[in-house]
Amino acid sequence: DRDNTIVRDPGFLRGPDLVELLPGAGDAIRKLNEAGIPVVVITNQSGIARGLITREQYHAVTSRMQGLLADAGACIDAIHYCPHLPELTGDCECRKPGPLLYRTAARDLGLDLERSWYVGDRVTDVLPASTLGGTGILLATHGPADDDAIRNGFLLAETLLEASAIILGR
Repeated sequence: DRDNTIVRDPGFLRGPDLVELLPGAGDAIRKLNEAGIPVVVITNQSGIARGLITREQYHAVTSRMQGLLADAGACIDAIHYCPHLPELTGDCECRKPGPLLYRTAARDLGLDLERSWYVGDRVTDVLPASTLGGTGILLATHGPADDDAIRNGFLLAETLLEASAIILGR
């Protein structure tokens, strides 16, 4: 996930000047990079379908995020986004928790989804672990974990840095 996982989410992040890495996010991704673990971002960007942001704005924000991560010695191996909103554009398989973007990333990078980690601040970010295999880590960005997370057996972490420590077994 991107918003409230790697970067602060002010609500429909429109401009690169608004991009702010969350504390420890750069360190977390750098540590995963150093361990040879591919880092992939799958993000829903319904603001595009709503007409609140353009694809160009989305790409400018993405570029800024990648620049800030590079300054921290970190990099993301792939980023995939869903620009849809079912109420406006109809159902799609790319909107999380749909499987399409995960399968695309796995194909492109040679990833084993059953050995993958799914990290995000909403249950929809980690729910693919239940259908594709792997392990979900729900971040406590929105307060205590909800019952869905607990019922699905997801791990819990306060931050992306804490989640990276779980992934790395530290």
